[in-house]
Amino acid sequence: MWILRKALPVFASFAVVFLVTTVLWYVKFTSVHPQHLVFFYLLPTAFVAILFGNLPAMLCALAAAVSAAFFLYNPIYSFYVSDTRELGELICFVGLGLIGAKCMAELLRPVAKVAQSKSRYGRP
Repeated sequence: MWILRKALPVFASFAVVFLVTTVLWYVKFTSVHPQHLVFFYLLPTAFVAILFGNLPAMLCALAAAVSAAFFLYNPIYSFYVSDTRELGELICFVGLGLIGAKCMAELLRPVAKVAQSKSRYGRP
């Protein structure tokens, strides 16, 4: 049972990336030259960070970058990105996704109680 509890965040991360990639792949082939589709992965990455924490959200951001390079950038079905601007966009997305995942996890971390400080001079 503990294996399922540990595997659920990883499975959810990959499921979210799969669903968003499917939608973006459809948008890429049905609309007229869409740009910057990779940044649509940021909101699902934030939701994964809210629900499961820091590590699954970072895994989600990395998996999103890999699937975007494979399915969304030319040449399609290859990890090679032909345009250097798109490669820079992908690198910026990875940085922004990792920073966003870390920030969301830190914002949702429970606050530790601060010990009451005592006076140096023995006064209350």
